[in-house]
Amino acid sequence: MKTTQDMIKEPIWGGMHHPEKSEAEANAIIFGIPFDKAASVLRGASEAPARIRSMTYTIPPTNEYFEDMSGVTIKDIGDFDEQDQIKLFKQVREKVTGLAGDGRFFAMIGGDHSVTIPVLQGIDDALEDEFGIIHIDTHFDLCDELDGNKLSHGCTQRRATELKHIGSPENIFFIGIRSAEPDELVFMKNNKLNLISATEYEAMGTGAVAERVVNTMKKFGRIYITIDIDALDTWGTGTPQIGGLSTRQLLDLLRGLFDGLNIIGFDVVEVAPPLDPALGSVYAGRRLITECIGHHARKFGILIPCRMQ
Repeated sequence: MKTTQDMIKEPIWGGMHHPEKSEAEANAIIFGIPFDKAASVLRGASEAPARIRSMTYTIPPTNEYFEDMSGVTIKDIGDFDEQDQIKLFKQVREKVTGLAGDGRFFAMIGGDHSVTIPVLQGIDDALEDEFGIIHIDTHFDLCDELDGNKLSHGCTQRRATELKHIGSPENIFFIGIRSAEPDELVFMKNNKLNLISATEYEAMGTGAVAERVVNTMKKFGRIYITIDIDALDTWGTGTPQIGGLSTRQLLDLLRGLFDGLNIIGFDVVEVAPPLDPALGSVYAGRRLITECIGHHARKFGILIPCRMQ
C-alpha cells in the first residue's frame, strides 16, 4: 500500500489532513483505490485519487454553509496500489473490516465502481446486523457479469445482494438511474427495488427525494453511500449519460441523507481526469468528499458557524 507520505510532500485536504494522528484520533479516514481495469468502456479513473488530492492543497477548511472545518481531523492513509484485482480486493476488504469493526468513518476514492465491491464486503464482515446501501449512479450495476467478469464495475450491487447482511435488493436504494442493461431489466422484473430514477428525481425535487430515501432506509442502523460521478451531467467519466443530476441537487441530497441517517462511510468513484480536460468531474468529486466529511463532523459539534444570524 502506498502511503500519502510516499506520494506527496505538501498539506492536503485544506490542512485538515494530520498524518501524525492515529486512525482512532481521526474524524474521517480517507483512502484511494486507483484501479480501473474492470471498466467496460473508457478508462482513466485510476488517476482520480491523486488528481483529486492535488486539488486540495489550496482549498480553505470551510464548507458551503460557511462553517469552519479547521477542527476536523482527516487521516489520509494513501492508496491501495495492487493491480491484481483479486489480491487488491482482499487487501481492501481486510482493511475495511477493521475500520467498520472499530466504528471508523471513512471515505474511499475510486477507481472504477468495481472497487466498491470489497468495501461492501469488508463492512459485511465487520457487522453483526443488516446495513443499507444508497447507490447514486446512472447505472444499477446489477449485472451478474459484464464482459465475462463478475467483479466488473457493472456488477457492484449484484454482488452486494449476495452479502450476508444485505441479502435482498430491498436493502439498497437506487437514485438517479437512467440506463439499464438487458440483464438488469430481467432482475427488475423479478425483484422489488427501491428506485428514484433521474426523471422521477426531477419531478419530485430534492426535498421529497431525501425524505423518501430517509423514511425507507432509517430502519437500518448503518448506511453506506456510494456515489458514481456519472450520476451527474458530466463527461469526465468512462460511461457518461446525458440527463443526470445537477451538482446542486446532489449536494443538497447528501445533506439530507447525512442529517437523517447514520452514514458510516461513503465513496466517490469513476472520476476520470484524462477524459475531462476542464477537470469539472475532479472538482466535483473533491467538493463532494469535503462536504460529506463536513456533514459527518457537524453531528459531533466540531464545525464552527461563521455566518452571523
